Amino acid sequence: MESRDTVLLGLRPEIASAKLLPGMSSDEIFQNQTLRPVIRLQNDLLVAAFRNYVSKHKNVFYDLSVEKRLDYIENAIHKDMKFRNSLKGIVIGQFTLAEYETYIQNSSDLNKRMMNIVKERLKSNIQLLEYVNAY
Repeated sequence: MESRDTVLLGLRPEIASAKLLPGMSSDEIFQNQTLRPVIRLQNDLLVAAFRNYVSKHKNVFYDLSVEKRLDYIENAIHKDMKFRNSLKGIVIGQFTLAEYETYIQNSSDLNKRMMNIVKERLKSNIQLLEYVNAY
């Protein structure tokens, strides 16, 4: 039977643009080696979580202009700690044990990097965030 870590690593997509270069900080290495692949893997779940967030907040998101929607995403992630913690859990739950050990050494800075990537990913998926009657 394969270990949890082996299975998790096997699920992750490779990101050609997430290079590891000499002189990178340990945070940059963690970002490119772990955060980017995990967040890409979890993309559909992150979009679904945001849709649920919008639904629980009376769907006002869908009445906004594109510019205001981008602001809404930004505010939801930065100001709603419960939602932010939920997003962090979606990502952290995909870490290997070694990655988790690395993460807890500098969680504050890595959380900032993580949330910035999640925010940009949601913004880039803005077209997927149209009103769907499924919720």
